[in-house]
Amino acid sequence: MILNTFDLSGKIAIVTGCDTGLGQGMALGLAEAGCDIVGVNIVEPTETIEKIKATGRKFLDVRANLMAMDDISSIVEQAVAEFGRIDILVNNAGIIRRNDAIEFSEQDWDDVMNINSKTVFFLSQAVAKQFIAQGNGGKIINVASMLSFQGGIRVPSYTASKSAVQGITRAMANEWAQHGINVNAIAPGYFATNNTAQLRADEQRNAAIVERIPAQRWGNPEDLQGPVVFLASQASDYVNGYTVAVDGGWLAR
Repeated sequence: MILNTFDLSGKIAIVTGCDTGLGQGMALGLAEAGCDIVGVNIVEPTETIEKIKATGRKFLDVRANLMAMDDISSIVEQAVAEFGRIDILVNNAGIIRRNDAIEFSEQDWDDVMNINSKTVFFLSQAVAKQFIAQGNGGKIINVASMLSFQGGIRVPSYTASKSAVQGITRAMANEWAQHGINVNAIAPGYFATNNTAQLRADEQRNAAIVERIPAQRWGNPEDLQGPVVFLASQASDYVNGYTVAVDGGWLAR
């Protein structure tokens, strides 16, 4: 039955940055599809832990600073020690810094590039090595952005980092498909999260954004659950190196 190919029962998924917002929504979707979750955060994801455990799935709370590379090997080691293997990686953690390009600092450039693209690559590399050792393939899902396709304003390092995410998604897919590893990305559009609270509170900006979205609304974290479960499941075994826009039609305008 086709619906069985979406079943993730017993799978182990690492999700970075899942304490709130989109990461929490994707972690919950994966748990509802059957995954136990390894949550990687810089703070304790209390609400996410409660929501995951309410589904009957397990949650391993891993604390890590993804701004640097120091914790990457430990993340993989802790996941394998607890569950014996890894099946899915969702690279969701990321930051944004805003300033005019003419004034943008090197520190703001490096911080954003480090967590949004460098860590994505090297955590993917570490997990891919584990997938290859296990011999059963695996799924890597990166979180890209509308700014993987567009230039944006006052966010040069974010645009660069999310363009890089789309590029390395393709590059990793090209090399690792032979091992049964699928590498794809999700590019969220405008979503109602803590990060966009100020935009939504600005009546003029909010109206301009909603007017441009064919769906005529902001996305909710639940809107990412279907795409992430699809890309994490057997149903997407022949999808590789692709960035799926989940944007209410924003890019179609």
